[in-house]
Amino acid sequence: KVEEVLTDGCRIITFHNGMKKEISADKRMTAISFFNGDIKKIMPDQKVIYYYADAQTTHTTYPDGLEVLQFPNNQIEKHYADGTKEIVFPDHTVKCLYSDRFKETFFPDGTVVRVVKNGDKIVVFSNGQKEIHTVQFKRREYPDGTVKTMYCNGRQETEYSTGRIRIKDEEGSIILDK
Repeated sequence: KVEEVLTDGCRIITFHNGMKKEISADKRMTAISFFNGDIKKIMPDQKVIYYYADAQTTHTTYPDGLEVLQFPNNQIEKHYADGTKEIVFPDHTVKCLYSDRFKETFFPDGTVVRVVKNGDKIVVFSNGQKEIHTVQFKRREYPDGTVKTMYCNGRQETEYSTGRIRIKDEEGSIILDK
């Protein structure tokens, strides 16, 4: 290895394999350049920034355990110490994955999708409509109070805000309308 000390007190150590290590004069910051183009920086606040040259991805680790990955397509992932993950996609959709298996996705148009532990899904649309998906049925609730339910066997029930109820059988034939 070759070590040089610059006039400002900064040290540069060059290794035979092409790796280079730079240490600031106050020894609070270190930058390591690897032979494959990767760069690792250890900042004075103990934050570690690692740049993967091949993937063009930056991985920042904070002292509190937060990890942030930034991808070349502008996707950003945050991995929290408690196991929660937040992904911001290039179209500004945000997906949150919680450690208890609860998931939420926020779309740019205002739609929110929540998936609970048992797999049930709740979709809240920006127009006020809401859908609930379970193993047994899919239900849509409208802002005026109308509720339409389709069961897994094909049966459909519609309860209108006026109190009217319409039920269709598996073939789509009306069996009740009152």
